[in-house]
Amino acid sequence: MVKSKTINESTIISELVIHGIQEKKGNEIVRLDLRNIHSSIADYFVICHAESSTQVRAIASSIEEEVFKASKQNPVRVEGLEYGEWVLLDYVDVVVHVFKTDKRQFYGIEELWGDAEMQFYKSA
Repeated sequence: MVKSKTINESTIISELVIHGIQEKKGNEIVRLDLRNIHSSIADYFVICHAESSTQVRAIASSIEEEVFKASKQNPVRVEGLEYGEWVLLDYVDVVVHVFKTDKRQFYGIEELWGDAEMQFYKSA
């Protein structure tokens, strides 16, 4: 019973993250559902990219605002804000990657989790 609560909570957090990305017009938003992958470290990865470091930081800030406003949760860890090339927001069961366009292409995070179910979202 506890697991389903966690899954529902992580699904809601991931949807709040997606809304935060859409608010700042993040590109090619994808949610990887990792719940059925045995060795996964989270329920979801949410990935997007932006054209500039300024937009990367704005998206990260928007995500934090949206999640906090609805759930009173802050990420347990934030990495990469100082450079704005690849910002990682860790909400434990939802891990968010906001890339600058060239970094997303270089690292290819989606390909690392090829077994995951992918859901694509449009920018607002």
